[in-house]
Amino acid sequence: MPSRPPRRMNLNELVDSLERARLHGHGGAYFPTGTKLRAVASQRRRPIVVVNGTEGEPLSRKDRFLLSARTDVVLDGAFCVAHALGADAIVVGVDHRRVQVIDALEQALAGRPELADRGAPVVEVIGVPDGFVSGQETALINFLNGLEAKPTTTPPYPFEKGLRGRPTLVSNAETYAQIGRIVAGRFDGSRHVTVAGAVPRTTVVSVRPGTTVAAALTAAGGVTEPISAILLGGYGGTWAAAAPALELPLDEPTLRAEGLTLGAGIIFALGSSDCGVSEVARVTRWMADQTAGQCGPCVFGLDAIAGALEDLCAPGLPGRDRFRSLAQVQRWCAMVNKRGGCAHPDGVSRYVTSALSVMAHTFSDHAGNGPCDRCEADYRAANAPLRRSVRTGQAVPV
Repeated sequence: MPSRPPRRMNLNELVDSLERARLHGHGGAYFPTGTKLRAVASQRRRPIVVVNGTEGEPLSRKDRFLLSARTDVVLDGAFCVAHALGADAIVVGVDHRRVQVIDALEQALAGRPELADRGAPVVEVIGVPDGFVSGQETALINFLNGLEAKPTTTPPYPFEKGLRGRPTLVSNAETYAQIGRIVAGRFDGSRHVTVAGAVPRTTVVSVRPGTTVAAALTAAGGVTEPISAILLGGYGGTWAAAAPALELPLDEPTLRAEGLTLGAGIIFALGSSDCGVSEVARVTRWMADQTAGQCGPCVFGLDAIAGALEDLCAPGLPGRDRFRSLAQVQRWCAMVNKRGGCAHPDGVSRYVTSALSVMAHTFSDHAGNGPCDRCEADYRAANAPLRRSVRTGQAVPV
């Protein structure tokens, strides 16, 4: 619990501080935070501040870590922004399943000295449906407005017309935590990254500028087996070959120059004992099932791509059919890109096409020779018929 409220700045002072720190959003879009504040402030109506803590990306853990273990730092940033913008409301959206996070927020808010001030903003913590697209900022705004948690086309953008029809600043939890550190004079350029895959367990680590991918893996406990590929940015991110990727610094401009991004701050190491084709097929099917159901590229395109990838893992499929499926994946990814109602198909296309490039030999081998043992086992497990357990009553594979 903070002993006193965080330092207050007017809008120009805060934006100048953010720009000197070169702060960009840590939710995936990497948009300059100071520019975002100025856009909200330029509107006529009184704004609202929204902390996006939904974290719909399955590989990510950093925002729930910050909201539960570094709660006051996140709230420091939110209160600073609300003061600078003159906002009268702060809303924190959290996955409704994260009871521990919600409890931590409510306990921290109970001790915030700012809330005793006259004219203090009203703060609400709201549980949001879990799902990949429900964390997209317009989907979150829709839900907070009493609608379905589905993305909408823009403009108007949230900074123009967001929550309750008012200008709304939406940023993720880590962005607000960084603002809190900047205002307190504790900002050193470090950020939080979730490391998953071939490590002892999924771990959130703090990395300073210049830290390499290999060093981040070491900080997470080291790899448990040789690495065949690295995924940066999560399920909407980009695959990279292991050898060059391990030496890359976790610096967003450097990564973007290589056609990569940390996105929401995710590193996934694919172990050599895992099948890349099976992993890509599994994730693509999950992403296809996460569609908002609002446009053809999502509803039909992603389902078709997932099905064609599953063909490469399916036992007994003729070779000519597997080669056709592989060609269809490449063609359909190009067709859905930039044609969806939101960016969801773009992320899936990026994820799959980068896998086809980085793991080209593995995909070609599956097309020519059929699924590998691991791939086939994963396929059978995913498609096994179910029966009811006499002991638990739960559905279990036969």
